[in-house]
Amino acid sequence: MRWIRYVMLSAAAVLLPLGVQASGPTVLLLKATAYTSSARETDATPFVTATGARTRFGIIAVSRDLLGSDLPYGSKVKLEDLGDWRTGRGKGRFNPMLKDVVFVVEDTMHKRKRQQIDVWMPDRSLALKWGVRRVRVTVLQRGR
Repeated sequence: MRWIRYVMLSAAAVLLPLGVQASGPTVLLLKATAYTSSARETDATPFVTATGARTRFGIIAVSRDLLGSDLPYGSKVKLEDLGDWRTGRGKGRFNPMLKDVVFVVEDTMHKRKRQQIDVWMPDRSLALKWGVRRVRVTVLQRGR
């Protein structure tokens, strides 16, 4: 047992001076809404994002406070549905739809929004079913 502890301490003594730190991915808990490419929800170019990408499922828009720090353009994330924003009801309801998708930050939200993401949906009825949810955002890659 002493030998194992010694090996662990020795490894830590070797790694720490080199600046190696063990840390996991960044995880954010955020409010998530949904949007579509309808003219009433976007600007004059409803199928083109702020970065010039074409809208599709897998694109997210982020509030500007997150864009400048935690989730710059090009960031890749995984989403997990934690249920209704207020009550938590329906936790996991959308996870089958989200589980195999790596979402990319390609758009921004209105400047009045804070600590929030907007998930692009192919049609209005699905966006309305989504409503306002709480999501766990796991950052896989920060920026491009």
